[in-house]
Amino acid sequence: MGRTPKDSITIADVARAAEVSRATVSRVMNGRLSVAPEIVARVRAAAERLNYRPSDLARSLSLGRTNMVALVVPDLGNPLFQQILRGITNASAAAGYKVLVAETDEDPDAEAGIAIEARRRCDALIMVSPRMDEERLLELLPQVQPVILVNRQGPAEVASVVVDYGRAVRIVVDHLVGLGHRRLAFLSGPAASASNVLRLQALAVAEREIPGLELVRLECGRSIEDGYAAVERVLEAQVTAVVAFNDLVAFGLLARLNEVGVAVPADLSVTGMDDIGLARFAVPSLTTVRVPQTDLGELAWQRLHASIAAGAGETDAVPELRLAVRASTGPVPQEPRSQASADQIGWLQQGDIFALGSSAGLLARYEFGRRMPQVHAPRPYLHPVRTLGGHPLTEVNPVDHRHHYGLSLSVAQVNGTSHWGGRTYVRGQGPTLLTNHGQQRSRGVTVDDRSLVDDITWYDEQGRPQLVERRCLAGDLAFGGWRLDWRSVLTARYGSIRIDSPATCGREGAGYGGIFWRLPSAPTTVLSADGEGLDAAFGSGSPWLAFVQGNVSLLLLQPDQVWPWFLRTTEYVGACPALAWDEPLTLQPNQDLTLSLTALLLDRAVDAAEAKTLADQL
Repeated sequence: MGRTPKDSITIADVARAAEVSRATVSRVMNGRLSVAPEIVARVRAAAERLNYRPSDLARSLSLGRTNMVALVVPDLGNPLFQQILRGITNASAAAGYKVLVAETDEDPDAEAGIAIEARRRCDALIMVSPRMDEERLLELLPQVQPVILVNRQGPAEVASVVVDYGRAVRIVVDHLVGLGHRRLAFLSGPAASASNVLRLQALAVAEREIPGLELVRLECGRSIEDGYAAVERVLEAQVTAVVAFNDLVAFGLLARLNEVGVAVPADLSVTGMDDIGLARFAVPSLTTVRVPQTDLGELAWQRLHASIAAGAGETDAVPELRLAVRASTGPVPQEPRSQASADQIGWLQQGDIFALGSSAGLLARYEFGRRMPQVHAPRPYLHPVRTLGGHPLTEVNPVDHRHHYGLSLSVAQVNGTSHWGGRTYVRGQGPTLLTNHGQQRSRGVTVDDRSLVDDITWYDEQGRPQLVERRCLAGDLAFGGWRLDWRSVLTARYGSIRIDSPATCGREGAGYGGIFWRLPSAPTTVLSADGEGLDAAFGSGSPWLAFVQGNVSLLLLQPDQVWPWFLRTTEYVGACPALAWDEPLTLQPNQDLTLSLTALLLDRAVDAAEAKTLADQL
């Protein structure tokens, strides 16, 4: 019986059909140039007719190479290593190589044997973050050449691609120190990790160089479960911020903190490392250092290929590390002061933000919103805003409404563009996530002892200018607390403007949009000139509104034109004078719109009578 399976055709069959030797067929299939063109054509025609496919194993034995590279990693469950693998796979495929992957499961004792076995099957070896000790690594490397190390520095004669994790952790520490934190916890990674050693060394330097910095080092690990299990020790350490070994540890920490009722970042700031793909989807979104993961893999392949292939050329440098600032970090929590006193209030620039303070401490921070995601409609805002006694009266990026940012000028629709953030109300559809989010960009700030003036341009979702705004923020002591005055002049410089709210688009009672103050969620009493309670104040023309939370009060006053009040106290606590309560607000070209709000922040509970008296005197 003749042979019929296609995979049973051998080089001998092709040689007989082409009437040449098996050696000639082998030379043709391997691309050798020593065969006459007419013979090459005859051999290839015979191979095609017989549907012959050369054996990869036979070819590798003949050529002395496999066109495969081995990759050894500690943990394939870590997205960092997955992205490095992707970079290596994509880059090596262009050179005709395939990747054999081996995992050591974070076992330093098994690494050497796994590496040697993988190298035997391939032309070269890539070792990512090897955990073995230095002596064992130096003994192994000569046995597995050509080899490259990723995130581990070897001897000078061995190629490597190393992220400066010492620099990375210092970037994080400097960010937290800039927010006022001085007592930090470091959740340490695997003891055998070279990058963990770099982190620890950098932290020791930071401790020596930054006055008042205290670092609590806590053994942890590398996984989500490790971070989850570390929460009790973190809380016992009484720190105000945590530097996690990586993003996975930070994820576990955030999950457990949420379960035990610790607010991030109001009570505790959390940072990660690596900026893996899920970091911006954490709750809250995670501040972390962007490690160029895929680029590391591509660069590792470039340098390895340079050692195994002639003429591979120059290779790139390790990309620069950058901090991704998100919602998991904020100013250091300020301890309430039972007896608050202050002299004059003034503005100061602190890095890329401005702070309003006095001898009583920080009262407000003015952020420009440059790091806000586009879906939140980036805009300048004030947060935290505190009483003289240190009680916070704003909240930013809360779980219930991620696009709420302290005190900001937020408008649901300006010519169809959202300057509110989140979903837009669409008639007949309800709240719908659209790609219509604009942004407000500062063109320049000037400050004196008492006032901050910010010139702002409003842009639509296509980057086209819509409005210009001159915003003035001033603070002063008043009535045993302090007052904040916000005054904005908006000019329709680029054409006519229509301001809408969900109410003007068909959602009854949702007339929000204006100078919006988001308060912390807490039991709240509402007072107004029309009576006590939400129902009395909602939509009213009361010139003032008061929120009382425990022994703290916030009095809001409309000093000029009085707009209807939009407010909430159950789903969340917040309020604004509503610009488009039930009808759109229109501006003609070059027309001005003046908006103003005065706030009085007090470390005491007020009743309706005192609130009215204070409002009359502001």
